[in-house]
Amino acid sequence: MLSLAGVALVLFFLITQPDQSAETVKGVLAWLRESAESIITFIRALFE
Repeated sequence: MLSLAGVALVLFFLITQPDQSAETVKGVLAWLRESAESIITFIRALFE
Protein backbone atom coordinates (compact mmCIF):
# COMPACT_ATOMS: atom_id res chain seq x y z
CA MET A 1 0.00 0.00 0.00
CA LEU A 2 2.83 2.39 0.83
CA SER A 3 4.53 1.72 -2.49
CA LEU A 4 1.33 2.67 -4.32
CA ALA A 5 1.17 5.90 -2.34
CA GLY A 6 4.83 6.54 -3.13
CA VAL A 7 4.25 6.04 -6.85
CA ALA A 8 1.23 8.34 -6.72
CA LEU A 9 3.27 11.01 -4.94
CA VAL A 10 6.09 10.77 -7.51
CA LEU A 11 3.62 11.00 -10.40
CA PHE A 12 1.93 14.01 -8.80
CA PHE A 13 5.31 15.70 -8.39
CA LEU A 14 6.28 14.92 -12.01
CA ILE A 15 3.01 16.23 -13.40
CA THR A 16 2.74 19.40 -11.30
CA GLN A 17 6.42 20.42 -11.34
CA PRO A 18 8.13 18.91 -14.40
CA ASP A 19 11.08 21.34 -14.49
CA GLN A 20 11.96 20.81 -10.84
CA SER A 21 11.47 17.06 -11.28
CA ALA A 22 13.90 17.04 -14.19
CA GLU A 23 16.50 18.91 -12.17
CA THR A 24 16.05 16.48 -9.29
CA VAL A 25 16.54 13.50 -11.59
CA LYS A 26 19.61 15.13 -13.15
CA GLY A 27 21.05 15.71 -9.69
CA VAL A 28 20.46 12.10 -8.64
CA LEU A 29 22.01 10.80 -11.86
CA ALA A 30 25.04 13.06 -11.43
CA TRP A 31 25.48 11.79 -7.87
CA LEU A 32 25.24 8.17 -9.05
CA ARG A 33 27.77 8.84 -11.81
CA GLU A 34 30.23 10.45 -9.41
CA SER A 35 29.80 7.57 -6.98
CA ALA A 36 30.46 5.00 -9.70
CA GLU A 37 33.55 6.90 -10.87
CA SER A 38 34.87 7.00 -7.30
CA ILE A 39 34.39 3.26 -6.90
CA ILE A 40 36.14 2.59 -10.22
CA THR A 41 39.04 4.83 -9.20
CA PHE A 42 39.33 2.98 -5.90
CA ILE A 43 39.32 -0.44 -7.55
CA ARG A 44 41.92 0.65 -10.13
CA ALA A 45 44.13 1.94 -7.32
CA LEU A 46 43.98 -1.47 -5.64
CA PHE A 47 45.46 -3.17 -8.70
CA GLU A 48 48.21 -0.68 -9.53
